[in-house]
Amino acid sequence: MTEEHQRICLVHYHEIGLKGRNRANFENRLLKNIESIVVDYPVVTIHRIAGRLCVFLREGTDRATALDLTETLKVIPGVARVSCGFKCDRDLEEMGSVAVSALAECEDFETFKVHARRNHTDFETDSMEMNRIIGGYLCDAFPDKGVKMKDPDITVGVEVVQNAVYIYARSVRGVGGLPVGSSGRVVCLLSSGIDSPVALWRLARRGAECVGVHFSGRPQTADTSEYLVDDIAHVLEKSGCVARVYIVAFGDYQKEIMLKVPPSLRVIMYRRLMFKVAEEIAKRERAGALVTGESLGQVASQTLDNIRATDQSVDIPVFRPLIGTDKLDIIAEAQRLGSFDISSQDAPDCCTLFMPRNPETHARLRDVLKAEESLPIDAWVKELADAAEPHDYACASYKPPKHVVNASED
Repeated sequence: MTEEHQRICLVHYHEIGLKGRNRANFENRLLKNIESIVVDYPVVTIHRIAGRLCVFLREGTDRATALDLTETLKVIPGVARVSCGFKCDRDLEEMGSVAVSALAECEDFETFKVHARRNHTDFETDSMEMNRIIGGYLCDAFPDKGVKMKDPDITVGVEVVQNAVYIYARSVRGVGGLPVGSSGRVVCLLSSGIDSPVALWRLARRGAECVGVHFSGRPQTADTSEYLVDDIAHVLEKSGCVARVYIVAFGDYQKEIMLKVPPSLRVIMYRRLMFKVAEEIAKRERAGALVTGESLGQVASQTLDNIRATDQSVDIPVFRPLIGTDKLDIIAEAQRLGSFDISSQDAPDCCTLFMPRNPETHARLRDVLKAEESLPIDAWVKELADAAEPHDYACASYKPPKHVVNASED
C-alpha cells in the first residue's frame, strides 16, 4: 500500500496562522523558502491547503527519502511541525487501508488515536464518525496496540479536503518562528566561535534575512577562521538562514590601533571599528540592525560599561539575542544547529590578535572618545567596507543591493 499511494509531507505552522490579513504573504514566503531548499528531493509541487502547506512527492518515492525530507523541512524557520504520510481518494475503505499503512511505518508505540477533520462538508461522513470507522481498521490491524484518547504515543491524522484525503501518523516538531525574509534584513557580526552562529540563527528564526560580516586577522594571522566561517555558513544555508557573508581583512588596522591606543582600551577600539564597518555594510545592504553573539559578562568586552562604549559608535540598533543566555545553553543550541564541532576548532582570528594583558572592563566613554581622536576612523571604515569580500549562499528571499549606498545617502 505504501508504494501505491502518493507520499506527502504536510507542513504545519503556528505563528503564521495568527497574522490575519497578512497571513497569505507569510505563507507564500514560507512556500518559496521551502521550494529553494528541497530542490534535491523528488518533489512534484507544493500547495497551500487548509492552513497548511502540502509537499507532494513523486509517485514511487520510498519511505527513507520521505523521512529524510521530513528532517530537512523541520529545521526551516516558520515550520512548526511536519507530518509524513499519504494522499488517497475520499473513500472510507481506502482511507482505512492507508491509515493502516501510515501507522505501520511508525516504530516504538503502544497507544494511538485517530484525529479526523473535514474541510469540506460535501463529504458526508463527519469527523466523529471518521474517527470511529478508521479507528476500527486500525484496531483490527494492530490488535496488540491500545487506543488512548489523551496523550497517545501516536496520533493518526486524517485531513479531508475538496478533492483528496491526506493521512499521516509520523509527525515531528519543527523549529517554529517566522519564515526568513518576512522581518527585514540584519547584519550579523559572525566569528568562527560558538556564540555568533547561534545569535544569527535566532534572528533568522524570527524571520530576519541575515547578512554576516566576518572580521579576519589577515594578513597578521592565517586565514583559517575564514574557512571555518564558510563551513558554518554552509550549515546555516541548509535551512536558508544566511544570505551573504562579507570577509573583512582587519589585521593591519588592529596593528595600527595597537600602536596608537592605550593597551587597556584596545579591545573597545577594535569593537567600535568593527561596529562602524558593519554599520556601513548594513547601510549598503539596506539592513536595519546589527546582531552580535555577546552574552552579558562572558568576556571583558561584554560588561555593561563596555557594551555602552561600543554601542555609542553606531546609530542603528544592535541586537544581542544571547545577552542573558548561559554558556552551556548556547553550546547545546550550537550542537542542535550543527555548528558546534566547526566552532570548536582552533583558529587564529582578530579576536585574539594583539590582546592586552589587562583589558579594561569598565571603560569610560570620555576616555574612549579621547583615544579615538588620534585615529582616522572615517577613512578606515570606508577602506574596510570597500575591500570587504562578499560570499553568497542560498537564501530564497535575498536580493543583493544593486549599487553601493554610501552612509551619507540615507
